[in-house]
Amino acid sequence: MRIPMMLAVLLTVALSAPDPALAWGATGHRIINGDAARSLPDSIPAFVRTPEAIAEIAALGPEADRDRGSGKTRDSDMDPAHFLDLEDDNTIGGTLPLAQLPPTREAYDTALRNGAKPTDQYSRGFVPYEIVDGYELIVKDFGIWRVDSYAETHVAPADRDFFASDRRLREVLILRDIGYWGHFVGDASQPLHVSVHFNGWGDYPNPNNYTQSKAIHAKFESDFVNAHASAETVLPRIAAYARSTTPVMSRVEAYLKATNSHVPQVYQLEGAGAFDAATPAAVDFTLDRLADGAKMMRDFIADAYAESADAKVGYPQISVRDVLNGTVVPTHSLTNGG
Repeated sequence: MRIPMMLAVLLTVALSAPDPALAWGATGHRIINGDAARSLPDSIPAFVRTPEAIAEIAALGPEADRDRGSGKTRDSDMDPAHFLDLEDDNTIGGTLPLAQLPPTREAYDTALRNGAKPTDQYSRGFVPYEIVDGYELIVKDFGIWRVDSYAETHVAPADRDFFASDRRLREVLILRDIGYWGHFVGDASQPLHVSVHFNGWGDYPNPNNYTQSKAIHAKFESDFVNAHASAETVLPRIAAYARSTTPVMSRVEAYLKATNSHVPQVYQLEGAGAFDAATPAAVDFTLDRLADGAKMMRDFIADAYAESADAKVGYPQISVRDVLNGTVVPTHSLTNGG
């Protein structure tokens, strides 16, 4: 069995722990992570698709909420990674268009601070950057894994043990990196995590008299999901994988815009008592939002693996493709950072 006995025990504890009223709640995040892994295409390395790997990725879904309260320094930096306060005009802070996000968090923060209504990344949230950051890491992870896997059978015998050991370590890190990062992809499929109307409509024009209740967030994402969603009911709603070469930030922008478009539906369902009555419309809506998160996570993992064939690793950097076609022979020192 791939997972050591201690990790198996930890997985059991995590799966049985009470669900905190954070993000999708632990149940929702386990569903998204697990179904993303279950629906990966066969092109993804087998170690990511084993039952043990799927269980690990699913169990790590709530981890970014479970580590909250670690301390002031970490919490103040990580809490805004879970959301984006998107205005009704699809801008952040009333001035920065979602469709024109800068390539870095530094540039994003600078743009917000220099806007007509100065604000910052910490008050508005930066979940798109957390998603892109994790995607780039997973591309690098898979690139290193490709080189390790090739080298352990192709380089000089003296170096093969290193590459075999490094490949095993990289597999552990890949599952951890995917599982933890998946939390933020999942957050971005929850409409109330990408809107200024995150918990009650707030101090905004409200011609439809949407609720101002501060209970709507937890009721929808935790209580309702716990009672009416499961991995088995979400999985069939995930569309088939199709490779995309669209830049990752552009895809994240489109994903957030689509999620935000469902904010009025959350409030309409709440106003009609649909969540309290667990109507078919409320159940379908919730399962579809979870499926959107799982599909996005699945697609990003598969695209990251495909992209990793063109990654560069080591120091000084070498091309993964050059290693795989035999143009460059990797060495212990070259691929281990010098």
